[in-house]
Amino acid sequence: MSTSEWISTSMPYLTPREKGQPDAWGAETAAKGRRGSQRIVNAGEVAAPPEVAALFGVSVGADVVVRRRIMYLDSEPCELTDTYYPAHIARGTGLAETARIPGGAVTLLAELGHVGARVREDVTARMPSEDEREALRTEPHEPVLRLTRLTLDGDDRPIQADMMVMPAQRQRLRYELRIG
Repeated sequence: MSTSEWISTSMPYLTPREKGQPDAWGAETAAKGRRGSQRIVNAGEVAAPPEVAALFGVSVGADVVVRRRIMYLDSEPCELTDTYYPAHIARGTGLAETARIPGGAVTLLAELGHVGARVREDVTARMPSEDEREALRTEPHEPVLRLTRLTLDGDDRPIQADMMVMPAQRQRLRYELRIG
């Protein structure tokens, strides 16, 4: 594995943090001797695009909240993440604002009474759009991975949908599952 490749696991991003703990990205990168940061590009209510509407079971154009971020690993962009929330959960909360959320969004969701119980992830590979290529600083011939993660609560209601785009050659996704 090259020093620029990153091995990512999902579990830390699904678990609320204890009071005073950093967000999952900062904690994961620090534990590996790296520096992780993020820039929140924008946040607020938007009309649900078709894919998000399908994931949330709402009409295309229904109100949802989105947080758009660029994730950095050692000051290099490594992921574009758009996280969507149903408006009835996120409206009027820190999820709809560009300020950092102590402990991360999953922690705030838990404080609001919304805890993930089941997650579905889909990973695809494709060529990036010009905007993605520019933001991730990739070459024109470099593919990206797109990970879509839907988090559902104990009643199978969607509480969060993440759309992540990352350079394929700099990323390894690791899934560890416990059976039984």
